[in-house]
Amino acid sequence: MDKSELLKYIGNLSQIGDCRHYTLSEGWGRGMRAVDINTGSGLHYTVLPDRGMDISLARYKDINLVYQTCNGETHPAFYEQEGLGWLRTFAGGLLTTCGLTYFGGPCNDNGEELGLHGRVSTIPVRQFADLSDWDGNEYCYKVRGIVEEGSLFGNKIRMEREITSVQGHNSIRLTDKITNFGNKPSPYTILYHMNFGYPLLSEDAELVVDPVETLARDADALAGIKEFRNFIKPVPKYNEQVFFHTLKGNSKGESTVILKNKKLGIEVCIKLNISQLPYLTQWKMMGYGEYVLGIEPCNVFCKPRKVLREENTLPFLQPGEVKTNVLEITVNSY
Repeated sequence: MDKSELLKYIGNLSQIGDCRHYTLSEGWGRGMRAVDINTGSGLHYTVLPDRGMDISLARYKDINLVYQTCNGETHPAFYEQEGLGWLRTFAGGLLTTCGLTYFGGPCNDNGEELGLHGRVSTIPVRQFADLSDWDGNEYCYKVRGIVEEGSLFGNKIRMEREITSVQGHNSIRLTDKITNFGNKPSPYTILYHMNFGYPLLSEDAELVVDPVETLARDADALAGIKEFRNFIKPVPKYNEQVFFHTLKGNSKGESTVILKNKKLGIEVCIKLNISQLPYLTQWKMMGYGEYVLGIEPCNVFCKPRKVLREENTLPFLQPGEVKTNVLEITVNSY
């Protein structure tokens, strides 16, 4: 149905999908902006402008897709940089961005104390805009904002983020334009921490990925490396397993990672390009109440910045240099 025909049937676009803005008023999230996007085809998700435009809740046809920590959606004012303090305000959700100048475990790098996984997800965006509008016969939900991570005498990195969906489709397209707006080279590390949970994630789920190489982070992961694609019921004691995959791309560099649930008959497909994000960190946690699969595309292995520097694998952006990352998340029934 084209636009003119559709508008004969409805009095308001919110009948078939909408982009709803509000402010959280309770608990750890009080005072934080949120935007719910309903594509009208069963896919609903929540964008948090005050958390770097990360995506928290997500569901498809009323089936939850994500894992949420006990913290839930937490205002960035409560962020604790030191050590593992990041975990106190980590909500999980469909996307928590890690970076932009460091991620991985805490360390001291060149005299700078770095906590877990970086600051970007705790920085409110500026110039936040809802640009949703018609594009021909398609209505596009589009939100955009700018995150700047910088300090006097320090690194200065800007991320311009745009999130789009098309009414009637079950996809989220995320585009990040990342620029060094400083006057000296800056470390540039980014990891897209996507956190999937019950009921999408269960013993009936399977990870579909075909890496060039898979490495275990430690002895716990090495013990489970043959089963990284499969999952079990929650158990009372489970040591997290982390795997580092080097992704394989087609002739255009495109790569796909899929989490499917045979019992539910749905799958989440993540598409990316290995010229932008050549690696995938997989976080497998099967514990009681902490039952989660992290699918985490990244531009370098998820290691402390000190280790990356020592290995001579730490990526840098030169002054004025720009990188663009594009991710597409699609939910399908089968």
